[in-house]
Amino acid sequence: MKQVFRSTFAVIVGWVWMAFAAFNAVDLVVRYGGRSSMVAAAVLAVLTALVFLTCLRPALVLSEEGVLVRNPLRNTFVPWRAVDGVTVSHSITIVSGERKIRCWVPHVSARERAAVTRKAGVPGRRGRFETEPVRSKGERAAAEAVAGRTHADWVAQQITERAEAARRAARARETTAAPAPTGAPASGTAASGTMASGTAASTAAPVPGATASESTASEGTASTGAVPSTGVTASTGDGTGAGAPRTTWAPTALAALAVAALPTIAAFLV
Repeated sequence: MKQVFRSTFAVIVGWVWMAFAAFNAVDLVVRYGGRSSMVAAAVLAVLTALVFLTCLRPALVLSEEGVLVRNPLRNTFVPWRAVDGVTVSHSITIVSGERKIRCWVPHVSARERAAVTRKAGVPGRRGRFETEPVRSKGERAAAEAVAGRTHADWVAQQITERAEAARRAARARETTAAPAPTGAPASGTAASGTMASGTAASTAAPVPGATASESTASEGTASTGAVPSTGVTASTGDGTGAGAPRTTWAPTALAALAVAALPTIAAFLV
């Protein structure tokens, strides 16, 4: 299941600005006045690029493979097995080994944190007697579970739960595909097929007159054929290789900067 988290206020502000910028861009084209119009177009392009990078592009995407952190200029993909922890202060920080990936959204302001903490307190009373309706045990447990939590705290919990579920599923797959014990080589030899059986026979009972090097080579062949059946290398999630976080420059961010640079350069040349 794919989940996308953004800042609702930032998205609204971004699209309002985009409409404003489009209207002004059309006006500048219709009423072109030389250098002054080019300077205005350059300023409008730079501001529009900044609004796009800071309001419309940032997002936090949770997919089946991992979490994608879309910050203003770069994208960072963290597989679920590489998520070691999630912390929340003013923003969400994903810990993966020695790396800490800070998420641009969702953001927690000091006012929002104070408001949530205040609502988590004991409800007030009116007059001399309590007038609040009596809540059931389940309602009180649900209220205590969400007390003092912001939207960012809830998103961090979603990341933690999905990372733990992915690790449990990976451990279950590794347990199912675990190799045979070292003390029972016969099972591994039987699974290798008809050609491996001949090799096992030569290892168990060497032909008279065969040299020691030939016997050693046959043993090495049998042990080499048993390695691919383990499958441990492909499923490692220790923060290296395929399981490590990957950070790349965002093509849309670079395109926005390039579009903003064109009218700026043109304004200096005119």
